Amino acid sequence: MLEEIRIRGLGVIDDAVLELAPGLTVVSGETGAGKTMIVQGLGLLTGGRADAGLVRPGVGRAFVDGRLVTPAGSPLAERVRDAGGECDDDSLLIGRTLTEEGRSRAHIGGRSVPASLLAEITDGLIAVHGQSDQQRLLRAGEQRGALDRFAGAAVERPLVAYTAVYTRLRRVSSLLAEITERARERSAEAEILRGGLAEIERVDPYPGEDAAVDTELRRLEHAETLMQAASGAHTVLVSDPAVGGDDTPGAVDLLGAAHRLVAAQASLDQDLADLADRLHEVGMLLADVAADLASYAAGVESDPGRLATVQARKAALAGLARAHSTDLPGVLAWAEQAGRRLLEIDSDGDRAGELASERDRLVADLSTHATEISTARRAAADRFAAAVAAELAGLAMPRARVEAVVSQRADPAGIPVDGQLVAYGPTGADEVELRLVPHPGAPARPVHKGASGGELSRIMLAIEVVLATADTTTTMVFDEVDTGVGGRAAVEVGRRLARLARTHQVICITHLPQVAAFADRHLVVTKADDGSVTRSGVVTLDDAGRVRELSRMLAGVEESALAHGHAEELLANAAADKKIFDKSARQQAVDQGVDQGVGLGRVRRVAMDEELRNTP
Repeated sequence: MLEEIRIRGLGVIDDAVLELAPGLTVVSGETGAGKTMIVQGLGLLTGGRADAGLVRPGVGRAFVDGRLVTPAGSPLAERVRDAGGECDDDSLLIGRTLTEEGRSRAHIGGRSVPASLLAEITDGLIAVHGQSDQQRLLRAGEQRGALDRFAGAAVERPLVAYTAVYTRLRRVSSLLAEITERARERSAEAEILRGGLAEIERVDPYPGEDAAVDTELRRLEHAETLMQAASGAHTVLVSDPAVGGDDTPGAVDLLGAAHRLVAAQASLDQDLADLADRLHEVGMLLADVAADLASYAAGVESDPGRLATVQARKAALAGLARAHSTDLPGVLAWAEQAGRRLLEIDSDGDRAGELASERDRLVADLSTHATEISTARRAAADRFAAAVAAELAGLAMPRARVEAVVSQRADPAGIPVDGQLVAYGPTGADEVELRLVPHPGAPARPVHKGASGGELSRIMLAIEVVLATADTTTTMVFDEVDTGVGGRAAVEVGRRLARLARTHQVICITHLPQVAAFADRHLVVTKADDGSVTRSGVVTLDDAGRVRELSRMLAGVEESALAHGHAEELLANAAADKKIFDKSARQQAVDQGVDQGVGLGRVRRVAMDEELRNTP
């Protein structure tokens, strides 16, 4: 149960506290007094969308805090502890902060959490039903969703399996369509890839070949110069008259002579001996260099034929690089990628066959799940319609009947099922439409076409009450759901809310005195002189205060003898009706031996309806 709400800096509300109670709490007040801000605050408290425009100008940020009565060992308390929050003395503090820049923060049990977790925590505990919710229920998708909520696990279980298959089917169908539709493009792409790979295979380059070709080409182009340099250097190192040198000793000869002079006296001094060893090492190294120079000079040849071959190879490699607008490493990388892509394209034919087989299997599974969903929806449709009709009987529409029509969507581009092309969607193959039969013999028409404004409000209230009971919501908030209703119908709306309040905590924002008369607690919202709602602007009325407020709601003024008399009569009649509700619920609970809960709520409603029908 929601025990208390505190709102600060939200719209016209400066700082206000609403102390709530079990049963039916009614909130009334002049138009523009701030009642809508209470509903907005409750929306924020249940994880609703944060709108920076709700922040009161000049305060910077708005706060909404609530206190929920929660037993310490309840599943909700465990969920809060899992999130890092704490419950305090069988109560849970939840809150939402909204800044004028549009940022918002949520708090649960003293811990900052995402708003989505706040919505999860309050889901099933607090349900806010406003005029916009009524309009949403007129849409086909919302009507299907309403029926699914009423059906519960009978639809939810197959719908989970259906959703998984539907998601995979869309993916498979998309891939198959892509392969099929782009077959020609892929064929052209494959031809381009094959042509490019054939050219590369014809040249057959290897990694690093461009650098090797450049090195060899430079050697061939400068063979004579390189040979002369090596031969000249060899002559300087080693004098060899036999190959055209003169008698001048070379560096190797001179170094050998130096070594012999030093080595002859090395025994006389160790330092000299060390120098002799070093001269020997240098001589050996220099001799090796001379030999390598001779070998290099002998290996360098001027070969015009080889030069032409290497030049042609360089031109071939350069042509590949130009064709692919890159260098040789880039050409080789493209070849590797092209090979993989070609294998992928060539395997598309086999993949298309596999995808087609998977698609057919998924379609069969989808059809099975969709049939199960449709069967569950049709089974729930009659019960849903009967439940709504029962609620309408208590809302001064005793002869009205609501039909929940479940039909399959036909689509020329759909999937054949039993000779019909069915359009499978994310939630199955069904269309759900709520139709109203206002009285016996009248044709069934869609609710938004067959109902007046007042009838539509009552139909939507009946649906919301049925859904709330099915969802086992503990706190229900109604924002002027009695719009367009008056007279006896307004009294019946009050009765319905009062009966609902025997099994739920109900908070109702209303302008109708007939509804307000049924309140277990009546709060009135008034503005201060500066146009804001302060703590003193939300007042819990006593009996005399309720008479004055109902008088104002009836006649526009508090001090009217006639209005006072009418208000007292409304309160007396409502009190009598509530005694009947309580007596019937208690007796039925004793007879059935049912504990408090959803079952008790339903038993109470059936008993109350029966007793009311038999009560003058």
